[in-house]
Amino acid sequence: MAGVCVPWGGGACRLISPIRRRFPVSSTVASLSLPDSSAMIVDDNLGAFLEILPKDLRHRLLNDSRRNQLVEVIMDLGRPPEARYLGEPGGQYLRNNEVSMEELEDAQELVGEFGADNRAGIEGTLHRISAIRNRKGFIVGLTCRVGRAVSGHIDMLYDLLHYGKSILFVGRPGVGKTTVLREIARVFSDEFQKRVVIIDTSNEIGGDGDIPHSAIGGSRRMQVPKPSLQHKVMIEAVENHMPQVIIVDEIGTEAEALACRSIAERGVMLIGTAHGEQLQNIIKNPTLSDLIGGIETVTLGDEEARARRSQKSILERKAPPTFYFLIEMRERDYWIAHQTEKSVDMLLRGRNPMVEVRRRDEEYKVVIERWKAYDGQGI
Repeated sequence: MAGVCVPWGGGACRLISPIRRRFPVSSTVASLSLPDSSAMIVDDNLGAFLEILPKDLRHRLLNDSRRNQLVEVIMDLGRPPEARYLGEPGGQYLRNNEVSMEELEDAQELVGEFGADNRAGIEGTLHRISAIRNRKGFIVGLTCRVGRAVSGHIDMLYDLLHYGKSILFVGRPGVGKTTVLREIARVFSDEFQKRVVIIDTSNEIGGDGDIPHSAIGGSRRMQVPKPSLQHKVMIEAVENHMPQVIIVDEIGTEAEALACRSIAERGVMLIGTAHGEQLQNIIKNPTLSDLIGGIETVTLGDEEARARRSQKSILERKAPPTFYFLIEMRERDYWIAHQTEKSVDMLLRGRNPMVEVRRRDEEYKVVIERWKAYDGQGI
């Protein structure tokens, strides 16, 4: 059995399989790899996605050498359709002719009914179609996003999963948070033999339709009638289905943050994502700060203030964090991992916490670097 050094620990080493340690325990850099069977596999079912597009766009994209990097297609009434690709800052027009209302209506019929959040899907796939409506409620724009089931990405945090602690992911839209949730669900249900329930508000994790996509493995999926009911379905999952792990995407309201705390206090592991790019965004967000323990103003006595060399009124964390780990997904292959409690306390005291930088090297192996000088802007 191979081992990996416990993150942020005191020099101890916890043995975890199938990770293998490449460097001494005292080193600040470690290289992790999974068995060869965990090679990156991407299933995008692009054919089903292209079927909803006009015929000329379908033909153009089928013959596009960059179709594997296609992120989304934008169709706005009265404007040329646009394709956006992974790693490219702007988009590319697919033709000179403008999108017509008839083309939007044809796409809408192929997609089906949009929910209250103006999102729809293609049954049996992970693709997401989002609508823009005018004041009368008619659809005047579509954002057609390619959904990909990626397996083999889990090695970026495979060692952390063995701790059984809750993990929160933050990062800008499109960085791959939902993709990671999908594979975590599969690994926990199929490899760790855990009872996993996914709270799938917009059918983004498990795909559209009543039968969830195979990418989530044996995990069960609970659909949410309206986005505003997500917190109630989270509590329902715990009370009715005895999960060991709950996975929820896009935690964004105070009710959802409180539901997360209630679930964690019942001993259920949580894997979630939240709006924000960095830990500081969560700290400064009064709606979501409860996820990292909440922030309160404390007035110190004169002696304590002198001992700390600080002002008398300071900010402190008021409760244990709901999520033990917080991961900033800066890029798809560049993450910063925090031990939430320690990082929050250090940042509130104006100090730089110890974090782990997790990235892939030129050989696509995961490299972990331990740092102390984290300032929130970069490492």
